[in-house]
Amino acid sequence: MLQATAAVKTEQGSKYLQQLCKHFAHKIEVSFTPTHGECTFAMGKGILDADDASLTVTATAPDEEQLSRTKEVIESHLVRFAFREELAPLVWNQAIAA
Repeated sequence: MLQATAAVKTEQGSKYLQQLCKHFAHKIEVSFTPTHGECTFAMGKGILDADDASLTVTATAPDEEQLSRTKEVIESHLVRFAFREELAPLVWNQAIAA
């Protein structure tokens, strides 16, 4: 299983986490609280963790192609929802998940 993580400095982390999870819940299985969310896509899984200063996004998938697609879906929606902050492209750190 491959894994990639990106952190976004924002005071709106909980807001974006909840907005993303509510949006994705229209089509996929999602569970979330104000500080933690899990989104199960067909191609992988997104895990979101928020605190007062950031939003950390972790994507997991069985192969590179599906991981890339999972990251792309999460990032494109986050950038759209956080348009007032003009987020830079996310910097993903990739590893093999245990």
